[in-house]
Amino acid sequence: MKIVEQKISKKELQEMASKMFGNLVKAVVDVERGDLVVDAELHSDQEAYLLDLGAKQENLWGINIYPELTGEESIEFDSMINLRPSQGNNSGDIEDEEIKKRILDIVNSKIIK
Repeated sequence: MKIVEQKISKKELQEMASKMFGNLVKAVVDVERGDLVVDAELHSDQEAYLLDLGAKQENLWGINIYPELTGEESIEFDSMINLRPSQGNNSGDIEDEEIKKRILDIVNSKIIK
């Protein structure tokens, strides 16, 4: 598991993917603090890590990054940690377009193309 402090290359993400799932890297984004954690077997492990660092649950969203793809197709907004009826998110997919946009902005700012 790694918190992306500054930037991460697509090549590094591809190496992570090949060691774990083949074509994807699981990640959790803190949409309030701008944190990105990558490279774990479960989104819930990344979520717990960020909570230990002082993050708030309502700001944490699980995604999958496909480093071989480009643009918005490289991000899948799906994780069991996203299932939050209390926040109006009734599925594993992120339903709020503004949250998706914030996630894309954070991820794009941290990945070297």
